[in-house]
Amino acid sequence: MPNGSSILLECLRREGVEVFFGYPGGVVLPIYDEMVRQKTPRHILVRHEENACFAADGFARASGRVGVCMATSGPGATNLVTGLVNAMMDSIPVVAITGQVSTKLIGNDAFQEADTVGITRPCTKHNYLVKSLADLPHAIKEAFHIASSGRPGPVLVDLPKDVLQAVWPGIESDAALKYPDFVDLPGYKPSFEGHSGQIKKAAAMIWHAQRPVIYAGGGVIASGAGALLEQLSELVEAPVNLTVMGLGAIPSDHPNCQGMLGMHGSYAANQAMVEADLLIAVGVRFDDRVTGKLEAFCKHAKIIHIDIDPAEIGKNVKVDVPIVGDCGQVLEKLNTRLADSREQSDGGLHHRESRRAWLARTEEWRRKHPYEYTDRTDEIMPQALLEEIQRATNGDAIVATDVGQHQMWAAQWLRFNRPRTWITSGGLGAMGYGLPSAIGAQFACPRDTVIALVGDGGFQMSIPELGTLASEQLPVKTIIMNNGYLGMVRQWQDLFYQGRYSSVEFGVFPDCEKLGAAYGIKGMVVRDRAVLRDALQETLAHPGPVLLDVRVSREENVYPMIPAGGALSDIILTDEDARKAATARPVPAQVGSGAGEMS
Repeated sequence: MPNGSSILLECLRREGVEVFFGYPGGVVLPIYDEMVRQKTPRHILVRHEENACFAADGFARASGRVGVCMATSGPGATNLVTGLVNAMMDSIPVVAITGQVSTKLIGNDAFQEADTVGITRPCTKHNYLVKSLADLPHAIKEAFHIASSGRPGPVLVDLPKDVLQAVWPGIESDAALKYPDFVDLPGYKPSFEGHSGQIKKAAAMIWHAQRPVIYAGGGVIASGAGALLEQLSELVEAPVNLTVMGLGAIPSDHPNCQGMLGMHGSYAANQAMVEADLLIAVGVRFDDRVTGKLEAFCKHAKIIHIDIDPAEIGKNVKVDVPIVGDCGQVLEKLNTRLADSREQSDGGLHHRESRRAWLARTEEWRRKHPYEYTDRTDEIMPQALLEEIQRATNGDAIVATDVGQHQMWAAQWLRFNRPRTWITSGGLGAMGYGLPSAIGAQFACPRDTVIALVGDGGFQMSIPELGTLASEQLPVKTIIMNNGYLGMVRQWQDLFYQGRYSSVEFGVFPDCEKLGAAYGIKGMVVRDRAVLRDALQETLAHPGPVLLDVRVSREENVYPMIPAGGALSDIILTDEDARKAATARPVPAQVGSGAGEMS
């Protein structure tokens, strides 16, 4: 008869899970033993539990489906926490399965016991401690529903060892299990459609605006609303500014797309926010890296905010027309109303010339203030590396990054013309995320080219996953932008701490040609700009995994930049501007504790 472990695998199959990521340990051994007999879903052995969660996260971002990870009790479960926080902050659907000591030992400080439910309650959308085998199917069904519906997020299911070993009476096989057909959660009823009265108000406000700006984020991608966002932009003839989580929501080459805004966003995108008279915020949470100084944020603009999570509306910024609902469903209704009311609205036609002039003005800002850098032929500039990657892939690759300077340069210089091709740790800024998330993305999209673009700092946090690449023969291309520093920390120390560098320089870095060989992976080191293009072409053409270490200019800074605590109008474009700003203001009160949080 089936036991708890076989029932768990059957539940995962019923949820359509084909692959999941994990690391074995004592109390989950019954599950791993069952895997010997059951080959599906496929388990991928990572080299660290944190990376199992990152891989599940990358799988979810690339596929739009729920990513699944598993770890044992105690340290295995606690090692998932960073990945869970990351998924929580970026609204990524992940289900984490953890082992727990037997129910009779819970609370006795047993070997490898931790209060996993208590520890993860603040960093999950919901979690479960399953104390009875009869509750397991319902817990798994509900976990997948909660993770993927409403505002997506991580859900954890904690399984004591005796539940995994318990026998299910009355059925002869897992296939005979009666799995729940639906979920009934009276306290969980997300709003999807949006209030029709609020949508009507928003349409009227839009037609009376002369300088509208669309500010869009990851919620657009989560709801699959990219085409509707594009339609809104064309209807209203408004520029679109994207958060770092929203890149790819509208094609980068769309004439109305101004790319990324915020701390390291473009001059055009940030200036448009400063001068807008209407902000249409879609699937965003007004993060501090976007708003800058709140008192100065969009001072001249009325604000429409569309989001499925009512807790985000009004949390950071007061809005004039709140609309709670799924971005796709709300935009569909809003676009229909806008199209129907354009001729009847006084403003629909009356302000058309003003809106067209406004759009032309933002395009002029974009032409006058492009991302640019000073090329030096004696070394490889970080931006030049990104230009070569863009040229080699033509934007037709999935790119997963770590956090820091390379992440911001990638967001600036790469072009994302379809959603789910840009995978990055946005809210948490977790170093070491790039390579394991690329592993998850490659399993989600086996036919796509997947690039793990990592910094030398983050890469050293995820080196063991080269073993996963090698053992699975995943064709992930790991490209290290190597400047020998924790680059974003160094930049802040340079600009705001009078160049006093402290604990940011790596004195030793592994020889990646030898490191790759040690794992059975093709490894290369590039120091000469003249061979960079050929090395990238060789990397992308190789059928298996490749480790490419590119030594770039060591002390290049990322611009544009808005200092922490500054307003969007305080944008810095050059080193000279940065040093003037540094002498005019004290050290920022909050700069984070790692390279990621500063980006």
